[in-house]
Amino acid sequence: MRLFSQLYDRVMSWSKHRHAPAYLGALSFAESSFFPIPPDVMLAPMVLARPERAMWLASLTTVASVIGGLAGFAIGIWAIDAVMPVLERFGYADEFERASDWFLKWGFWAVLLAGFSPIPYKVFTISAGALAMNLPAFAAASLVGRGGRFFLVAGLVAWGGPRVEAQLKRYVDVIGWALVVLLVAAYFLLRH
Repeated sequence: MRLFSQLYDRVMSWSKHRHAPAYLGALSFAESSFFPIPPDVMLAPMVLARPERAMWLASLTTVASVIGGLAGFAIGIWAIDAVMPVLERFGYADEFERASDWFLKWGFWAVLLAGFSPIPYKVFTISAGALAMNLPAFAAASLVGRGGRFFLVAGLVAWGGPRVEAQLKRYVDVIGWALVVLLVAAYFLLRH
């Protein structure tokens, strides 16, 4: 089944659209506060399409993600009671508890590492607000953690260039289905 190849082709065409940077910024903002799809799915193809803009695209993704993280923080401060049923419905309640435990133990470092964590970043941003983390520390950790992730992705994709694109296109379905299997396995392992 070639589902991921079709998605890859569609995302590659979107990445060349003249409004693609605006879409990337919106996706980065949304993912940090409420949306489930990470911006890497647009960032990587956009860098492949325009490798000379890799650092600019990583900067855009980082800034939009941090601003979205501040929106998630605000949700945690002012709307956590309304959001908890939504987190539970979408299966994020355990991740929210885990993120809350991380904040109690490590604070700033939890947010910094969350930029690379498989736990959705929005869970950390909302948790940080709900637990009233120091806002400047939260913003700084978000900037370093998210920036580290997005600059790493952009740098690696720009460095690999057409070689990466050729290999990715060739194996995108295998990689996609392997990730689905890993996510499902991780979900069951973390739930029990």
